[in-house]
Amino acid sequence: MSTILFDKIVFGPVKSRRLGVSLGMNLLPPDGKFCSFDCIYCECGLNDERKTTTRLPTREEAKKQLEETLLAMQAEGTVPDVITFAGNGEPTMHPQFAGIIDDTVELRNNYFPKAKIAVLSNATMIKRKSVFDALLKVDDRILKLDSVLDSRIQQLNAPYSPSFTYEWLVENLKIFEGNLTIQTMFLNGEHKGESVSNMTEEEISGWINALKEIKPRQVMIYTVERETPVKELKKATKEELDAIADRARKEGFDVSVSY
Repeated sequence: MSTILFDKIVFGPVKSRRLGVSLGMNLLPPDGKFCSFDCIYCECGLNDERKTTTRLPTREEAKKQLEETLLAMQAEGTVPDVITFAGNGEPTMHPQFAGIIDDTVELRNNYFPKAKIAVLSNATMIKRKSVFDALLKVDDRILKLDSVLDSRIQQLNAPYSPSFTYEWLVENLKIFEGNLTIQTMFLNGEHKGESVSNMTEEEISGWINALKEIKPRQVMIYTVERETPVKELKKATKEELDAIADRARKEGFDVSVSY
């Protein structure tokens, strides 16, 4: 299996396709996944294949490692564009997520006040008040919307909660009043003998209508970059992504594309 796991709390910095020089934060176990989705394209692998045997890092451990890394970067003259919460699953599932965000804001302000703080999230935890309030404290809350069809969401994202539906997601994303970024993975291929392409006309038209409801300040679209745990998946082409981006831009949305 060539999918990857992040074996430290703080990793990088790495050059991100979407975010620039990104210092990563992994609040999940170093030896496996901890996620409320089981996306078939996840670079960390499928949940059942990546079961963890270790605990979550503590708030104190996260703060200590982040401060040590920022001190080292400051000494060597490396400046991060962003501190990004991602890693081996869904960062907002960490029970101390809100406190860790507070610590990160404090350390960012002390060492690299111009750096942004971003959270990549599948949005499953945003009804939890502590998570919602913490997300409001970061610069970029980047939330996933891969399809407007519940059947496709089940195919691509396999959410664990039966209450997670497209309608639930859109209604809760609207609570941010546009102060968020929508991130969508577009791809082709098959899984279990069925097409998983989320680029049908029905889905693209519905996706644009969803953007009109959510009113995000930015939209990020991308496709498969690394090897996926489901081998039959294929990248969306540059032409396909550009066509989708052009349609969204014509509706007034700021769209970035990663091929």
